[in-house]
Amino acid sequence: MYLAYHEETKDEAQHRIWTFYEAINIKSATLNSLTFARQVSETFGAKLCLLVIGNNAQSIAASLQPYGADTIYLVEDKNLEKCTAEKTWGHVITEVAKQCDAVFVGMNSGTTGRNLMPRVAGKLRAGMVTDVIGMEGRDYIREMWAGNVLATLEVKTPITVGTIQGTAFSKVEPIGTESPIKQLEISVPETKTRFIEIRETVSDRPDPTEACVVVSGGRGMKGPENFKLIEDLTDPFGGAVGASRAAVDAGWISNDFQVGQTGKMVAPDLYIAAGISGAIQHLAGMKNSKVIVAINKDEEAPIFQIADYGLVADLFKAVPEMIETLEKEAL
Repeated sequence: MYLAYHEETKDEAQHRIWTFYEAINIKSATLNSLTFARQVSETFGAKLCLLVIGNNAQSIAASLQPYGADTIYLVEDKNLEKCTAEKTWGHVITEVAKQCDAVFVGMNSGTTGRNLMPRVAGKLRAGMVTDVIGMEGRDYIREMWAGNVLATLEVKTPITVGTIQGTAFSKVEPIGTESPIKQLEISVPETKTRFIEIRETVSDRPDPTEACVVVSGGRGMKGPENFKLIEDLTDPFGGAVGASRAAVDAGWISNDFQVGQTGKMVAPDLYIAAGISGAIQHLAGMKNSKVIVAINKDEEAPIFQIADYGLVADLFKAVPEMIETLEKEAL
């Protein structure tokens, strides 16, 4: 799923597109990034447009109609069913941007965005900004050094390409009207790259980036067998399991669950960190959570500096007590 801004400039008698690209599924990060899309469209006096790419993707386009776009563009082809950045999706994005005289092309800063947007920037010969968290005037703001430094970036090329840190924004709300859908015909070239398969972790729990509650374990879990405690604490909330890089590097849990600068960026309503000291790389991935609860026996652990609630305790005593209390409340 891709997003676009359409701007009629005051100084020029022409139309331009602010194109903002997102994931092919409608996920939380998509709706969070749409909040930034509205912010940019207001800043530049732009019209907000969306572009959906895929095969048989009409339902995705229709699901975006309540969110206030001026137009939803739809490009469909059997060769667009799976994302390959080399020529298919990257080519379509570039061609739509050129046809619409784009001035901004962006996508949520996930694995797809990080793979795809640099190629689009190269094809468009455009300046690029990454992990944008906001704007200052017409400049873009991004975090550096795991959020300890904020950089304000000015892009001087005619078109800007960017990736957006969706966790920095709240979800966009429907506005009650339905956007028109316009189908575009873009030829998709043959490519030497062949899509083979996606290997996904299958779980009854939601993905950490989608969950309202995330419970993460770190080095303090002491071993893979103890992550059963994290799962049991997660279950009453219907939430997701997460982990620090230390736990992943130790082989205790799959890297699909890693939260942090080199893992997944999450911003749930409730984030519980058990046995996580709070290295800056981990904090960068979860510091935008609405409420943060930290459990650690080291009262000097950095995680307590950003926690809303901190419990200095042995997690192997505290977590079972929390589970028991939650189970009693559920009865």
